[in-house]
Amino acid sequence: MNYEGVIIEESLKDKDVLKLVKIVSTKVEPVTKEHKTPWLKQWTLHTIAIPESKVDEVSEALSKALESNYWYADFKNKDHHYIIFPNKVFKVERRMPEQYKQVTKYGLGLGIPDYQLDFSPAIKQWERPKDKTNGI
Repeated sequence: MNYEGVIIEESLKDKDVLKLVKIVSTKVEPVTKEHKTPWLKQWTLHTIAIPESKVDEVSEALSKALESNYWYADFKNKDHHYIIFPNKVFKVERRMPEQYKQVTKYGLGLGIPDYQLDFSPAIKQWERPKDKTNGI
């Protein structure tokens, strides 16, 4: 079963990791105050698909490719959810939502705003500006 998720291109110090995944779609989001990344003009969000047979390889490569600060990426299927931070990979069983607590605590410890840690079912989904998003 394939995994699906999003990788923000600007979060990567090594963009070669994108060659390991299938990019399903891409959209560009202008940076706003809520993004907390004023040094960037945009976020390029790649919706990706990963075959189950490659998910561990991609997770490890992505953990090494992320900028060494408060970025993360995540992807999931119906059973598991991978949340990847720089040099740290979490694998959560989706039917056990309490496992998200440790991941959320880790992300908050990196300085990621709680509303951006929207992978957890306990956190309200971040409302992104729809009228300012350009599809590519």
